[in-house]
Amino acid sequence: MTDGIVRAAILQAKWTGDTASMIEVHESYARAAAEQGAQVMGFQEVFNAPYFCQVQESEHYRWAEPVPSGPTIVRMQALARETGMVLVVPVFEIEDAGHYYNTAAVIDADGTVLGKYRKHHIPQVKGFWEKFYFRPGNLGWPIFDTAVGRIGVYICYDRHFPEGWRALGLAGAQIVFNPSATSRGLSSYLWKLEQPAAAVANEYFVAAINRVGVEEYGDNDFYGTSYFVDPRGQFVGDVASGDDEELVVRDLDLGMIDEVRQQWAFYRDRRPDAYGPLVES
Repeated sequence: MTDGIVRAAILQAKWTGDTASMIEVHESYARAAAEQGAQVMGFQEVFNAPYFCQVQESEHYRWAEPVPSGPTIVRMQALARETGMVLVVPVFEIEDAGHYYNTAAVIDADGTVLGKYRKHHIPQVKGFWEKFYFRPGNLGWPIFDTAVGRIGVYICYDRHFPEGWRALGLAGAQIVFNPSATSRGLSSYLWKLEQPAAAVANEYFVAAINRVGVEEYGDNDFYGTSYFVDPRGQFVGDVASGDDEELVVRDLDLGMIDEVRQQWAFYRDRRPDAYGPLVES
């Protein structure tokens, strides 16, 4: 387990109108992050497509591709090798006919695809018609041993459910990336509440990444404000803009994890023997 300083990057980006240019934008920012010394970088939810779940139309299945053999992940493998960064890459995945997932691949600094996480909790409310497109994730809560430490992924709506956060912590996560597509409205005030609370409860770093801007499907206004938060629940540097594209690069002291876990012994004081009724219904 890595205990030193890790320089990490996240990107909130506006939809460019097509996949090719969106990928080019992310490659450009990734190279800029690497020039600043970043060792790991995470992108926003379904980064290479618009947030099409604002509507329910079969035409949007066209954005899906296999993971890891699809063109986007293959291209991101080359980017990881070029920059020497670990990459967290969220895309719309097709496994086979009729089986689609909201997925993030984790690519090590040498370009190796270490695996993928599939979003577990799938919303179905106005403006977020995700059950039309995605099956619930079925790969559990994997932890990826990368060149920079142990990384977990939790995607957007997942963040409202504490169970996955805890599962990632119990498995040894040091940094959890939460790529999102979250718009102004009912839950916006939770954005700066839930993820710092999850970081405290589970005593690891969280990278909260949100899309930004108004996109072509529906009228959702994605409010950015991406950030890193430490195991004490404190923001690492400033929170990103609520309106503009922004690359956020921060130093994360992974040694803080052991320090906090010794001070606040939440894992020691857990009572799993008493929690059985919580999962019986």
